[in-house]
Amino acid sequence: MAVHKPRVRKTETVRQRSEKATAKAEAKSVKTPRRHIRRVASAAIKPLRRPARIISWPFRLRPVRFITRILGLILWPKYFRNAYKEVRQVAWPSRRDTWKLTLAVLIFAVMFGTLAAGTDYVLDKVIRRIVFRS
Repeated sequence: MAVHKPRVRKTETVRQRSEKATAKAEAKSVKTPRRHIRRVASAAIKPLRRPARIISWPFRLRPVRFITRILGLILWPKYFRNAYKEVRQVAWPSRRDTWKLTLAVLIFAVMFGTLAAGTDYVLDKVIRRIVFRS
């Protein structure tokens, strides 16, 4: 008689789920508009490439890179560097999700405001009857 061991599934982390959702969203999105945007952007940047190369050539030298890295460590505290790394890892919602969440917040705000106004109205009437009746 064979003893069956229960299978233990590894649970996905939040980051893994968001990466999977991002990959699915990218697969669904139409790629032609992105290509068009990239083509237009590269055409707009093209005249600026040569001056940028001329200005940036010292920063490609090893000693200058070392010095700029040290200055960056001194001028940018560790808190800001870590915050920047964390922001880069955030899975931002799509435009559609943003609109859905905004609409949900607005509906909740209207409902809560209506509830607060209704409660205020009822309590006002009750207290006026109690105070003016005596």
